[in-house]
Amino acid sequence: MALMRMSSPHARAGESTTRVMLQVAAATIPGVLALVLYFGIGVLINIFLCTVTALACEAAIMKLRDRPVAFYLKDGSAFVTALLLGIALPPYCAWWLPVVGTAAAIILSKHLYGGMGYNPFNPAMVGYVVLLISFPVEMTRWVGPGELIRGVPGIGEAFALVFGNYSVDGFTRATPLEILRLNDSVLLEQLYQMEPILNQGTVAGLGWETVNFGFLVGGLFLLYRRVITWHAPVAMLATLALLSVVFYDSGSSLSEGSPALHLFSGATMLGAFFIITDPVSGATSNKGRLVFGAGVGLITFIIRAWGSYPDAVAFAVLLMNFAAPTIDNYTLPRTYGHKAPRKATDLEEQ
Repeated sequence: MALMRMSSPHARAGESTTRVMLQVAAATIPGVLALVLYFGIGVLINIFLCTVTALACEAAIMKLRDRPVAFYLKDGSAFVTALLLGIALPPYCAWWLPVVGTAAAIILSKHLYGGMGYNPFNPAMVGYVVLLISFPVEMTRWVGPGELIRGVPGIGEAFALVFGNYSVDGFTRATPLEILRLNDSVLLEQLYQMEPILNQGTVAGLGWETVNFGFLVGGLFLLYRRVITWHAPVAMLATLALLSVVFYDSGSSLSEGSPALHLFSGATMLGAFFIITDPVSGATSNKGRLVFGAGVGLITFIIRAWGSYPDAVAFAVLLMNFAAPTIDNYTLPRTYGHKAPRKATDLEEQ
């Protein structure tokens, strides 16, 4: 991995920051294309608004700090943060949501702590959670797949929804995870028969399973290119799958959902390969990444099953960001010339 700790999401020795960020951006293409296919161009509008805001905030802060603006803009870290946040936001949300969320991500989460490489929390997830807590109604209006509504909005209609006073309510549908969370009366088999978004899908809901498969493909590309390591993603997905098996309950009305539903719905694959692999806000050693990823998977399932939010990846990531320094303290690899690994606190005492 990196010789220096950098901003979200990845870094690797022998690669320039810009090259790494370009590879990460390229890896999101399959998932983004799937989002556009099923949910329309609203996601592209989100990405555009987030990108413009991120670059403007980055330039303004660098100017205030008397740093070379062009040098920091071209590293691509602000763009990748904007890209990940834009992907996570509901398509066709009001224009000010991407602007506010991105400003919070760049200014509060990144530069308030010193800039690239010093942020203790994942910037994209900070921006997302700021919006989710501040504007919960707007953040839960996710548009349904085009096949279940009267087709996805066209370009003119999309811009009217984003920049005008038109409501997106006519296009919204509950997501698979929301449907599961609200169910307490019918068997899962009956629920799948009743809900079009579930019965028209294969394992995890129409559109959502394709989107998650797209981000899985992108994640495998990053693994192939050695931009990330397998430890955190595998630990998160394995923990999430194991817990969903334990609490599947044979599909009763109290079941917390099948492993396939949890793995291929919501932000699971985006979180596993593009969010928790941030080397700055996550754990640094391979053993630490296993613990970090397992923690994200555990908290994600707990919130999905018994919390107030249907998807919980952002909260799980930020909570584990708090724990990352402690994880690093107890998972330092053995130093050359020593028989046993040491804690970080042992190094500070010397």
